Amino acid sequence: MDLIPGLPNEIALECLIRLPVDQFSKAASVCRKWNGEIKLPEFRRRRKVSGLTRPVLAMVQSMVATVKKSEGDTALFSTQVYRLSVCDPENGSWYDLPPIPELIDGLPRFCRIVGVGSDLVVIGGCDPDTWRIMDCVFVYNFISGSWRRGADMPGQQRSFFGCASDSDRMIVVAGGHDDEKNAMKSALSYDVVKDEWITLPDMVMERDECKVVFHKGKFHVIGGYPTWAQGHFENDAEVFDTATWQWRLEDDFLSVINTSPHSCIEGDDGRLYMCRGGDVAVKEDPTWQKLAGLPAGITSVAYLTACQGKLILVGRGQFDELYSIYALDLDVESDGKVKKWTKVETSDEYSGHVQYGCCLEI
Repeated sequence: MDLIPGLPNEIALECLIRLPVDQFSKAASVCRKWNGEIKLPEFRRRRKVSGLTRPVLAMVQSMVATVKKSEGDTALFSTQVYRLSVCDPENGSWYDLPPIPELIDGLPRFCRIVGVGSDLVVIGGCDPDTWRIMDCVFVYNFISGSWRRGADMPGQQRSFFGCASDSDRMIVVAGGHDDEKNAMKSALSYDVVKDEWITLPDMVMERDECKVVFHKGKFHVIGGYPTWAQGHFENDAEVFDTATWQWRLEDDFLSVINTSPHSCIEGDDGRLYMCRGGDVAVKEDPTWQKLAGLPAGITSVAYLTACQGKLILVGRGQFDELYSIYALDLDVESDGKVKKWTKVETSDEYSGHVQYGCCLEI
């Protein structure tokens, strides 16, 4: 059966890969042949090679919702819930992903999200009503426009962990704390394609509230703190070597002590960026150098990412209720100075608190 009657399949595929991303789910429902082609990993690879993929930002963002206190109760009240919002930085458009079928009343608090290929993976968090730690995994595919349930995260209950992906198929989850607030040194790997978890060797140190970054082809677990330190962040990192299947400790990775690594990210240029104090710094091995100050008036940074040669920052001022989004072009001016932050216009609907975020190329 031809993909498009009267056209060679090679040309028909070239037509399909040029469809807008938000039309893939509709195209997949046209016929089984289209559905099969669109869902193949090769389909996304072909789009990427042709320069047709584009980045989108996904964020766990708060909104105010009106809900019932309990089943059968007619009284309504307003509460803050978290949903997945998506921003297309190319055209500035925003939209919500459909709710997870099993979690229609909102996402787990403090859940983590990771982009892997054209999949967005939601891991763990706490039940917003009971605060019970959850180990569930849900996967949203941007091509099919649908959710699926992944294999639950194994082992001890874990929250406030770090996680990152290699953008292809693997996710590493590391550190965090258990249900008794004990910091953890254990780590796991999740293969999104096989839907399988693998237990990795323990890290050298306990690392609660650490940050995991895939940097220079290896997973880096940055900062965090042991149980006894309770919020006093370490400045070292551990790097997982897949060849030796061991962790390697890197001392003084952050250069400063007692700084949360939550904003540490890898840029499009392969360098690390991070908010420190009132500045954004870049790691010029082995030291960190100031790149630019924070946008004027911003005192709290919720999220930092890199996209299309720019840094994207979500933050707010000391007395602001709404969060604002800013972009910083990493290309320098002719005089060698870094360009200034530009505010991205955002409606109030998408100005709520951002708890976690990630960037995908789809």
